[in-house]
Formats: sequence, C-alpha cells, structure tokens
Amino acid sequence: MKQAISRAAALLATMALGAAVPAPGGDLVAQQRERIAARKANPKPKCHVAFVSNGVADFWTIAKAGALAAGRKIGCQVTVEFPGGGLGDQKRMLEDLVTKGIDGVSVSPIDPVNQAEVLQLVAERSFLVTNDSDAPKAPRLCYIGMDNYLAGRMCGELAREGLPKGGKVAIFIGRLEQDNAKRRRQGFIDGLLGRPSDATRYDEPSKPIVEAGYEIVGTWTDSFDRAKAKANIEDVMIKHPDLALVTGLFEYNSTLAVEVFRQAGRSGQIKIAAFDEGADVINGIREGTVLGTVVQDPYMYGYESVRVLEALNRGDASVIPADGMLSIPARVIRRDTVDAFWKDLKDKLEAGRSGKARG
Repeated sequence: MKQAISRAAALLATMALGAAVPAPGGDLVAQQRERIAARKANPKPKCHVAFVSNGVADFWTIAKAGALAAGRKIGCQVTVEFPGGGLGDQKRMLEDLVTKGIDGVSVSPIDPVNQAEVLQLVAERSFLVTNDSDAPKAPRLCYIGMDNYLAGRMCGELAREGLPKGGKVAIFIGRLEQDNAKRRRQGFIDGLLGRPSDATRYDEPSKPIVEAGYEIVGTWTDSFDRAKAKANIEDVMIKHPDLALVTGLFEYNSTLAVEVFRQAGRSGQIKIAAFDEGADVINGIREGTVLGTVVQDPYMYGYESVRVLEALNRGDASVIPADGMLSIPARVIRRDTVDAFWKDLKDKLEAGRSGKARG
C-alpha cells in the first residue's frame, strides 16, 4: 500500500511540473525514444541528471569523481547519491529524484527483480540507464559497464594461475541479488575450474563445489556490512586452516581479506585473487601478497553515464549502442602494471577534485 501511495505521489508531482502521464502499459523504451526525438526539436538548455550507486565504497567515490568531471565539462547539473541503507534506501532516492523532475538517471540496481516498479517509474518520467550492474528486463535505454561474467572469469583464471595444483577456495561478496554479483561469482567459479564459458550456468551458493582438484568451500555474503564481511573472512580462516585462496568480489571484500590475513600473520600464506582497486589491495600486489586484481573503470562509469544522459536530453539517440551495452572492459592488474595503473587513477581523482575534467 505504501509503495502504491509513494508511486502515485511521484506521478502527481511530475504532472504538476507539466508532464503528461503515459497510458498504462506500453513500451517504456519506445516512450523514452519518443521523448529523445522531442528533445531534438526542443533541447534542455541545462539538464539535471543523477548518478545513483548501489552502496557506499571507495569504488563509488571514484565513480562520483567521473560523474562530476563530466558535468563540469559538458555543462549540466549532476546529483550523486550513495544509498547506505540497502534496497529501501535506493528506492526512496529514485522516487525522490523523480518527484523533483530529474532529467535522467543512471543507477546500479541493488535488486532489479524487486525494483521493477520503481525502475519503470523512472523510465516513465525520465531517461533511465544502468551502470555497473544491469537490469536487463527493466526499460533502461542502455547498460554502461563491463561484462561481469567475463570479468569474474578473469579473476578465476588469475586464481588458477596462482593455485595451479588446486586447493580450498572461499568466495566473499556483498550480496547476490544484484545481476553483476551473480554473473561475477559464476564467472569466477568457471574460470577457476577451467570450465568452458557459459554465462547461463549457475552453481548454488549454499553447496560446496569439488571439481578439477579444487574445493570451493562456500560463498559468504554480508549486505555491505563491513563488520560482518570481516567476521566472515575470520570465521572461514579458522574453520578451514588449510584454506589456500580467497577472492573478494566486491572492492571492500578484497581489502578486508588483506587486512585480516595481515593481522593474523598469514599474509602471503593464503593467496588472494582480488577485485577492484582498494589501496590495501594495490599495496598487497606491490608486496607480492596479492596475486593481482581485476579492475573496472568506475571513473568512466560515472563520466559516461553523465555524457549519455546529457546527450539524450539534447535529442541525440546515437549515444545508445545498438546492442544496449556501452562496454567499458575490465582488465587484470599485476605487479608489473600496478604502479602505472595507480598513477593514472590518482591523476583522474585529482582532476575531478580540481575541476579539470578528463574524459
């Protein structure tokens, strides 16, 4: 009942701003494309767009720098939102943005299945794109990011290189409701075990996997609760004293693994195949206690999100890729490339803070 009231309130607010309410049903992607065509004849002089993360992490701070840098360079107003309270918090943020008449939203959906209604609301009133984690069944115009199955596979292959004779492996990740998390985890498993690529494959998280000389003892989630995430790693390390390797598939999971093993005096004894660019992970690669890390480009997730949304508000539909995916590929950072990678990242962040936009 509350959902219905909040949705109705948002619709009434946008009606007050002069927007017509679309007929129930219909193709919301087609409706957005019609609005793009209308913008071509009557472009927004300075649009206001939003970038919404799926949580709070250093990863999203980097994405924010990219989004704000794009706004300064292009000349549009940018709001960045970090939901710290999970699904309900992100839903409230999206509804508030619609109520305020936002011109476009790029969001990393926490749970696209259970957010279908609010994503439809955004598409009805604004331009909707996704970033980092997709919602392929939602009426989004495109997805901006990497192929998470392939990136997870890269991480699994990195782990296989570092542990060629097999052993016990544990997987740590924030949550599995997100599309990117499911695909990333499966890619890791398939890459580690040397299986053929199949993004539709799904291994149940609750069941250990014994295959090809490896034993994946389990997958642990924490819902972005860092205390729980750290406790998960500590508990698994104690329960499995012969643990050979872990992966942390969200940025802070890998960072906490470095911290836990250092505090326990086991740095380098338990191998880490990391994800994303936490500072402790970078130092671990330099020291040789972390095998390497698979990195995205969150700066460009933010930058490209703003660039695309601003173009749509000028009536430029050419920014939407034919396949609906604006690919920003992942890459593996090892000891020989870590310093150059870190310098480039610091330069981008400094440019974002100083207002010297890069893109």
